[in-house]
Amino acid sequence: MSAVTSHSPQAVLIGPPGSGKSTVGPLLADRLGCGFADADTDVEAAEGRAISDIFTEHGEPYFREVEERIIAEGLERHDGVFSLGGGAVLSAATRRRLAGHTVVFLTVGLTVGMRRTGLSTARPLLAGVNPRATFKALLDERMPLYREVATIEVDTDERTPDEVVDEILVARKTQEGQR
Repeated sequence: MSAVTSHSPQAVLIGPPGSGKSTVGPLLADRLGCGFADADTDVEAAEGRAISDIFTEHGEPYFREVEERIIAEGLERHDGVFSLGGGAVLSAATRRRLAGHTVVFLTVGLTVGMRRTGLSTARPLLAGVNPRATFKALLDERMPLYREVATIEVDTDERTPDEVVDEILVARKTQEGQR
């Protein structure tokens, strides 16, 4: 019987849509010399369809169940940089699972977040009559949850992805020195 090897990500990225998780994640992984995984991509692979289709066909509660399971598996399997979807922190179970991990909260303001996300149909929660109001409500609801689990917080507004990665690396080194 073979032993099951458990891994732990070097960093878990969280933040709202448009904060740069999908851009910063691969850059950070490259700088750390490790792999990159995206929970949204893992969900789509597991379900065999786009997240927007999952929302349309089964609704948000079903998507959140799948997302929670994929993240639990990913936190055990991935040993590089693991990026979570913007709403992953809505799950109390996911927030509990993030304890003990290096969790990097990429922040983005309303104006910059709207500019970066636009009216993307790939983001089902931002579709609708007033995307700006929806995005603001999303930020208001999730901000305390992001901060609850974050061990590092980096503002991404008006910064290049490389500048964000530099700050993450400095913060990680500082954290490691404090342990």
